Amino acid sequence: MALHKGPQKPDERPMSVNPFFGEADPVAGMTEAPPRHRLPDAPMPSTTAYQLVHDELMLDGNSRLNLATFVTTWMEPQAGVLMAECRDKNMIDKDEYPRTAELERRCVAMLADLWNAPDPSAAVGCSTTGSSEACMLAGMALKRRWSKRNPKPGARPNLVMGINVQVCWDKFCNFWEVEPRLVPMEGDRFHLDPQAAAELCDENTIGVVGILGSTFDGSYEPVADLCAALDALQERTGLDIPVHVDGASGGMIAPFLDEDLVWDFRLPRVASINTSGHKYGLVYPGVGWALWRDKEALPEELVFRVNYLGGDMPTFALNFSRPGAQVVAQYYTFLRLGREGYRAVQQTTRDVARSIAERVEALDDFRLLTRGDELPVFAFTTAPGVESYDVFDVSRRMRESGWLVPAYTFPPNREDLSVLRVVCRNGFSADLADLFVEDLTRLLPELRRQPHPWTRDRTAATGFHH
Repeated sequence: MALHKGPQKPDERPMSVNPFFGEADPVAGMTEAPPRHRLPDAPMPSTTAYQLVHDELMLDGNSRLNLATFVTTWMEPQAGVLMAECRDKNMIDKDEYPRTAELERRCVAMLADLWNAPDPSAAVGCSTTGSSEACMLAGMALKRRWSKRNPKPGARPNLVMGINVQVCWDKFCNFWEVEPRLVPMEGDRFHLDPQAAAELCDENTIGVVGILGSTFDGSYEPVADLCAALDALQERTGLDIPVHVDGASGGMIAPFLDEDLVWDFRLPRVASINTSGHKYGLVYPGVGWALWRDKEALPEELVFRVNYLGGDMPTFALNFSRPGAQVVAQYYTFLRLGREGYRAVQQTTRDVARSIAERVEALDDFRLLTRGDELPVFAFTTAPGVESYDVFDVSRRMRESGWLVPAYTFPPNREDLSVLRVVCRNGFSADLADLFVEDLTRLLPELRRQPHPWTRDRTAATGFHH
């Protein structure tokens, strides 16, 4: 959640109220305007409050045209009705809402089966507010397991991962005092190298993170090769380093479209997996899932039990109260689509991504880094010889047509590389893809006539994390 400060100086300008918004009430007044940055003194009619908030939100972008976010922006109306029916149910109160708790348990069982747990009935897991919380929980489990097998006083734990990880892993290391050991990008390798990761491990390594779908370019990290490198490390040194797979996006793509790709619990070294139900799980935000292959992978002392809501409720979470609506929506979507439905939706999304990537490449002004053939995501940059504009100019000009296309620099050692990235999601249809390519093509003559890129200050172009 972003941190917001108050206004730099007191802003006493009231919000304007159209006379049509007000109720015909001589006491409340028809046009009395509320302040912006302090609580109003008196209540106002509900219709007036609604219209004020509604009108201000019109200035937000159109979420369906946001090609930066991985988060689901469209669901069926029936899902919306179910969510509305459950938004007042506190997910933690399993004694009061036992059926909601049962749907959560079923979702965990379905994911354990989907991710090929050796014994799905023995796998343990929970819902979360998203993959960020799920990663925090998985990291905590890794650290606690390490502390049990390495009880040396003063030892500092470390976590090995590629520099392309999502910012939640930086947060985990910061908040829980774990040293991040980052495998840098090199050349045209934009994610973790298995051998380089193994070389960073030692007796204080709590685990290695593999990313199934990098935020930066949509590529899968080679989880099986990573496990093989760690197997070889164990043979040489005796170090037994577990792997966590951050499948925030790919965890709901690969099982349906890349069935022969071995990345999940089929690999004995994979201790835990997370995914975002609100990404390619096809549910509105925010819901995520964290699963461990068995009870041994999740130390029992991390699970709290409370009884002051009634009943004996085990809980493993960073927060306490949250609505059950998203969990119910996840179960609805699992029922609604099934394996074949998910396969059809994800294949359509990948087909759209690959089609756009090919058409962007055909414009000759751009060079593709990825093609949308893993995650339905592709990254591209300007072609050699394009000097009149850069990716930041393209991003700015596409925003004028309503498209949000992020432009950002890669992290070390490829900070010289600036790219655009397109995330294709369910609801981003072939028709919308046509409009996107048409708008991009229409801009190019103007961009080519620029005397130089307008983003001269490259220090303002920061690396993209979320």
